[in-house]
Amino acid sequence: MKYVLLIGLASLFTACYQPTRNCKDYRTGTFHSEVVINGKVFTSDFTRNEKVQVETYDDHKDSSEVRWINDCEVVFRTIHPKNMSERKDVHLKILTTTDSSYTFEYSYIGETKKQKGVAYKVD
Repeated sequence: MKYVLLIGLASLFTACYQPTRNCKDYRTGTFHSEVVINGKVFTSDFTRNEKVQVETYDDHKDSSEVRWINDCEVVFRTIHPKNMSERKDVHLKILTTTDSSYTFEYSYIGETKKQKGVAYKVD
């Protein structure tokens, strides 16, 4: 009986917790992001406005069209794809926000494998 009560109380507190998601604060601006893939950290810098995102990664610049699905989800389409992988649209979902960063997950549309990362607002 004691365990049932403890489990009930624990689930009550965790069920009420909602992560902070002030996604509108991150629709536009200049950012620095970090993604860990297989133990290696990949970084990029990007600037985003309501219609376009320009990202620099390993001295390579990419421009993508931005289409917001809702306040916390966006789809990116590479403007001038150079190969088949760049033709795939990317779906990004903001999971949580802080006053200066957001945690996100992303994947190619149609694929189930998702990666997570953090983006820090620079300006």
